Amino acid sequence: MFQRLVRAEGQSRAARTVEYFGFVDFTLGLLLLLDPWLSVALLHIPLLTTQGQNYLRLVGLLVSGLGMLYIVSGRLNAQGFVFASLLDRPMVPGVMAVLWYEDILPGPLALAFAITDFSGFLWTFYAWRADERLGSD
Repeated sequence: MFQRLVRAEGQSRAARTVEYFGFVDFTLGLLLLLDPWLSVALLHIPLLTTQGQNYLRLVGLLVSGLGMLYIVSGRLNAQGFVFASLLDRPMVPGVMAVLWYEDILPGPLALAFAITDFSGFLWTFYAWRADERLGSD
C-alpha cells in the first residue's frame, strides 16, 4: 500500500480530484495553523483574541488533517471515500451559513470554506461522471 502512495497507478479522474482537493485543504490548514494572522488579513475578519487565535490554529490542524485524509484516499483510489466526499461536501455551504447566521464564524471565513468545498464537490462530481461515461484513464 505504501508503494501506491508513492506511485498512484490506475487512479480514476474522480480520485485524482479528491487527491488535489486534499492538497488544497492541507495547504489551507497549514496556513491557518502556522500563521492565523495571515488569514485574518486576507479575509478581513476582526482581530483575534489570544483564544480566537488558538481556536483558528485548532481549525487549521483539523483542516490539514482532513486534507491528508483526502490526499491518501485519492492516491489509493478509494472509490468509497470519493463517493462519501460527494455526499459530504455539498452540505458544507449550508453548515457554514448556519455558523455565520449564529455568529459563530465570521462571514468571510465561512464563505471561503463554503466556496472551497462546493467547488471541490463540483470538480469531483464532473470527474465522477466522466469516469462513468468514459471509464477510468
